[in-house]
Amino acid sequence: MTSRPTWIAGNWKMNLLRAQARELASATVRAARAHPHVMCGVFPASTSLDVVRTQLADSSVMLGGQACHPAESGAHTGELSVAMLADAGCGAVLCGHSERRAAGISDEGVGERARAVLNQGLRALICVGEQLADREGDRTDEVLIRQLSAAFTDISADDLELVDVAYEPVWAIGTGRTATPDIAGTTHATVRSWLESRFGPAGAEPRILYGGSVKPGNARDLLGTEGVNGVLVGGAALDGESFAAIIASA
Repeated sequence: MTSRPTWIAGNWKMNLLRAQARELASATVRAARAHPHVMCGVFPASTSLDVVRTQLADSSVMLGGQACHPAESGAHTGELSVAMLADAGCGAVLCGHSERRAAGISDEGVGERARAVLNQGLRALICVGEQLADREGDRTDEVLIRQLSAAFTDISADDLELVDVAYEPVWAIGTGRTATPDIAGTTHATVRSWLESRFGPAGAEPRILYGGSVKPGNARDLLGTEGVNGVLVGGAALDGESFAAIIASA
């Protein structure tokens, strides 16, 4: 298992205007400074990247992009290249969040985006996870292995220093349902086993984050579960006090 710091990441999704983003970023910096042993990151909407970057200056909080296009440039209206995100100050990018997959990005497309992120020297947070029908049909491992295989197609062991994985049970995102620590631990073990079978000892390097209705009330139990190396927080990351409580749980 990786010995790197626990990563608490906040995905702000399509929320917050610039003034609100500035205020939340400031609160996140204060929380992170109170817990320097924790790695923190925020993923705001692209319109707020500049104001959040200013607030994060001189702090350890990482700025991230929510999505990217794999091409360096071109006729891709409405998209952002990794170079653009890097230029905006991002140090990490979400690759294959379930909401982006639902919008049409294929498993192979996630792999292309992860490779593009690594080519720019940024951290790739690769998201995988099953739908409720997959969980109830006992196909969770099958789905995760398919997604992992595609996402890591062009990733080598030397890249793993800049790669982490977020397990998102899609049935628990925004639904109020949360995987129990036992479910999270078992599923994270599947992901770790695949990484180690693919990369050998280097497969212990990536952190595996849990993402699915993480809240202050369940964060400590989830983070105390073997194999859970951090959390990817959605709705609870939009409130400074709530996110600070989750950071304090690590």
